[in-house]
Amino acid sequence: MTNYVTKFGSLDDFEKGSIEIIDDDPKHYAFSNIFEVANASRPWEKVAVGKNMDYVVEVIRAEGTSEWRTAAHDEFPLVLDGEVTIELVKLDEPAVPADKNGSVAIGGDPVGRPMGRVVCRRGHMALLPANAAYRMRAERPSVVILQTTLGDDTIERWAEICLS
Repeated sequence: MTNYVTKFGSLDDFEKGSIEIIDDDPKHYAFSNIFEVANASRPWEKVAVGKNMDYVVEVIRAEGTSEWRTAAHDEFPLVLDGEVTIELVKLDEPAVPADKNGSVAIGGDPVGRPMGRVVCRRGHMALLPANAAYRMRAERPSVVILQTTLGDDTIERWAEICLS
């Protein structure tokens, strides 16, 4: 029987990954090390590391306090390292059109009813509801992957992060 070992990294301890291609063209695959991407990113940058049509998985280096953001669709953050507190506000009026992709920054404080906060640690996932405002806070550098749609603030650095 073959033994397999699953390794899970962190910002403090990660190793660049590799893949095994099985009888296929390597150009069909795009892999990156999320901790390496987060380590090289500025706080709160939204760097795409996976893409499927309009949908993306973004890596975010969570450090300090983010700006307030909102999206016309649900988003799903998953904390992979550290601890991130997410504050939520149900906006009185949607701040973006219903067909707007990705999240957008809200200038100033959001107007609406506080919905509470979620404290996410490594392995915890949360829901950022459509048309709610949110901001994140991390006391020390942490890593979040965010499932969302490709938006204006999504940074695509495929040439820098893809293995060849």
